[in-house]
Amino acid sequence: MIINRRKGLVAALTITMASAFGPGMVAWADETDKPADIVYTGGDIITMEGDAPEYAEAVAVRNGKIAYVGPQSGVEALIGEETREIDLEGKTLLPGFFDAHGHIWNTGFQALAANLLPPPDGEAHDIASIIEIMNKWVSENQAAIDKVGWIVGFGYDDAQLAEKRHPTAADLNKISEDIPVILLHQSTHLGVMNDKALEMAGYTAETPNPAGGVIQRIEGSQQPNGVLEEMALFTPLFAVLAELDETANLTIAKAGMEAYAAHGFTTGQEGRATKPVAETWRSLANSDELILDIDVYPDIRGDLDYLKAVGTSHIYNNGFRIAGAKLSLDGAIQNFTAWLSEPYKEPLPGQPEDYNGYPAIEEVDEVQKIVDTAYKNNWQLLVHTNGDQTSDQLINAVRAVTQERGMDDRRTVMIHAQTVREDQLDAMKELAIFPSFFAMHTYYWGDLHREVTLGKERAYRISPAQSALKRGMIFSQHHDAPVALPSAMAVLSAAVNRTSRTGDVIGPDQRVSAYDGLRALTIWAAYQGYQENRKGSLKAEKLADFVVLDRNPLKVDPGTLREVTVLETIKEGKTIYSARKQ
Repeated sequence: MIINRRKGLVAALTITMASAFGPGMVAWADETDKPADIVYTGGDIITMEGDAPEYAEAVAVRNGKIAYVGPQSGVEALIGEETREIDLEGKTLLPGFFDAHGHIWNTGFQALAANLLPPPDGEAHDIASIIEIMNKWVSENQAAIDKVGWIVGFGYDDAQLAEKRHPTAADLNKISEDIPVILLHQSTHLGVMNDKALEMAGYTAETPNPAGGVIQRIEGSQQPNGVLEEMALFTPLFAVLAELDETANLTIAKAGMEAYAAHGFTTGQEGRATKPVAETWRSLANSDELILDIDVYPDIRGDLDYLKAVGTSHIYNNGFRIAGAKLSLDGAIQNFTAWLSEPYKEPLPGQPEDYNGYPAIEEVDEVQKIVDTAYKNNWQLLVHTNGDQTSDQLINAVRAVTQERGMDDRRTVMIHAQTVREDQLDAMKELAIFPSFFAMHTYYWGDLHREVTLGKERAYRISPAQSALKRGMIFSQHHDAPVALPSAMAVLSAAVNRTSRTGDVIGPDQRVSAYDGLRALTIWAAYQGYQENRKGSLKAEKLADFVVLDRNPLKVDPGTLREVTVLETIKEGKTIYSARKQ
């Protein structure tokens, strides 16, 4: 039994006394006749139970859990003198959104850094605007720069810049020559450093490319140009982040929670945690400062000893749990670092015609060994695969380990599954590999994938949700924040419409209904995280985790889904975000 953290002591005492005196001896041990704390009526209440939309007229909350869902007539007996009766006034209430894959600490980091996202999420449309935004941020954040020692920007996208190229060290030197500057790409798989930062990282013309990464060079020389791919970026970046003190880590984490809550999420994910970040979340839980539940997945390669020491759990401790382990096997399609079985449509300059990206781990035995470690320890495994060659790498490893250890309820998750093929979906169903799709790619990079990276045929199959449904598979949809803003409505819009920036429908036959899109954000996402009995739908005894929207996403024009607004987010009966207070 999972005891609600806010009522833990009372609940524990109740259970203890009921056990000691026997059933019926302690009248207050059974609370079914007690008045509700809150009752919601007067709007569209979507239960997310069943294969088609089901509505209730009323929901009652007691002690942070759902006490009643059903007709309004049935809730009357639960209304007492102190019950708060809330009229939704025609608005829509449904379960709080469950983060199937994101990086909530990095989202806080993004919120506090300079915003370099392209329109409509930001204003970085060319390199001159990036420099202008950065200089303005520097002038307004000198205290933070003095404390951290770095100038940081987040979210630029070379594909959306007028120049169609990355900024370089020479560009960033215009921001500062004396202070290290780092700009993170929207994908988070690339970044750019100025000359000072490159010097601090020890990157010179003599530095070889690290395994699983590339140091881009000035044309005609071996001198780094500032652009770093994958592990070439992560190694110095993680070193910088490791220097942050506890106060900075806590500030960033809280900013991430606030961003998630504003978009209706009641469960957040730390999708590739370092030990310091994981312990930051534990610290917030211990001090009762978590406003959401946080699922933490430490990196199985970088923090294996930590995982072995702390283990994993399906049960939360004051809103915190180490939920499993994360494994990353390749990069990002838009950065040409995802590993494909067929070449990119237009390879990067300097690459051969048959260039198809590269894996994070080349050795087949090493991937199989990592999967076996997770299965042996009963750790749920979230595996990043964008390219279909990488998906084969995971499928083959899971098949081999399953043959050795047998099937079990492991719920291994293929994160992104961007270019997964039909035959791979068959294998995933056979091996119970759960797909978590990233349909937002169809909006942000759909045009790029159609014209440059993949070509029309492969681009139109990005995140093939409808193909999964036809096989009877369920799936989740995610935002991968801070790659995209943690907007559940933007995720839903992408899954339903698959419309690119230019208005092209990227794979019309892979669109799903609004209801299935919502299921991928609620009950199916909760299933992915072993929480389907506690979250994801409105049912008695589940947690009172809700989101209130200004409109019913099942009843609006699908083209307006992105405009549906979160009015309130409620965690275990308590408001953690209200648009009225902003």
